Amino acid sequence: MSILEGIKVIELCEVYQGPLAGQTLADYGARVIKVERPPVGDPMRLGDFYAAENNLMSGYYAAVNRNKECVCLDLKNDEGRAALLELLKTADVVLHNYRPGVMERLGFGYEELSEINPRLIYAAASGFGETGPLAEMAGQDLVIQSISGIAMKNARASGVPSYLNVPLTDYASGLLLVQGILLALIERGKSGVGQKVTSSLFDAAVAMQSLEAASILNYGYETRWFDRAPNFPVETSDGWITVLGFFRDNPLQLVCQALSVPDLSAELNVPLANDQIDIRDKIVERLTPEFRKFKAADIVARLQKVGILAAPVLSFEQTLALPQVENNRLIVTVPVEGQPDMKLVDQPLKFSRSQRPAVRAPGKLGAQTRTVLAEHGFDEARIEKASGLPI
Repeated sequence: MSILEGIKVIELCEVYQGPLAGQTLADYGARVIKVERPPVGDPMRLGDFYAAENNLMSGYYAAVNRNKECVCLDLKNDEGRAALLELLKTADVVLHNYRPGVMERLGFGYEELSEINPRLIYAAASGFGETGPLAEMAGQDLVIQSISGIAMKNARASGVPSYLNVPLTDYASGLLLVQGILLALIERGKSGVGQKVTSSLFDAAVAMQSLEAASILNYGYETRWFDRAPNFPVETSDGWITVLGFFRDNPLQLVCQALSVPDLSAELNVPLANDQIDIRDKIVERLTPEFRKFKAADIVARLQKVGILAAPVLSFEQTLALPQVENNRLIVTVPVEGQPDMKLVDQPLKFSRSQRPAVRAPGKLGAQTRTVLAEHGFDEARIEKASGLPI
């Protein structure tokens, strides 16, 4: 039996943050019914330009929408709203990432739904939270990187902000919402009633910087991790590597040992890591010719052997080809109707005993609308009107 078998989730989510939360619940056995709007559904269905040009399923949509049932409802008409209400009456969880106020205007706010279904867990993901001066501001990962200090943390030497090309705050806030849902389900087992759970991109971005926040809030200085030791990237004969001097009193001595060259820390009279930070550029200049005598894999192994943290700098394509990815079962193959199977990143969390259901492909828009609404007593005419699409 899967961990979340018997839990029914209604997902009203788009893009990444909310759909990731829904997929995580689905992957561990919950019945997740994804409700989308006509005529195109979740914008991520169209966001992958290569897939669209080649009449394939969007890779972005597929990445966070497997194992769900896809229902299309037009919430602008009475029949569509009535259908959603029927789904929610028997749901354990409703999950949405609309802007604050949207669900309330549709008649599906927490107060209204808790009256109809007191056991319902009402999970809301947003950009900045539901209240406060930024609550109505549109949230997106790069916007959050900008306002949360992350972009300035990565500023180039010129002072120009730099952005991570990974939507970290979407991922973090989505999984935080899953954590909240699971905690609320545990609490419901004791109290018998549901409650509201929220997470936001902004809160996740600030929380991810909790170590750095502690130094600023309490002692007035900003922690910059790369500058806390003689850390540096350096070029080898076949690519770049990262060398880290953390946790060693005299890391330069150990680096020279790995390179089989005389101890530069003695020559430059910098026996301690803090001394070496101050002349890092000079150290890198002196040692770069020595690093270029080695292949990346060889010198990384030598550095690791003497106790220096090091790793090659890889493209993500190279990362996905690493044997460790296969060993950790990080990629799952998903069958998709009308095209070759798709390879997607699987859940990173593993269990020794609990089983997961067989993986099901991300569905086409409205694929399960008739089946799901028929379960709730809707006839063909009502189903077509509720969906806003020909069924």
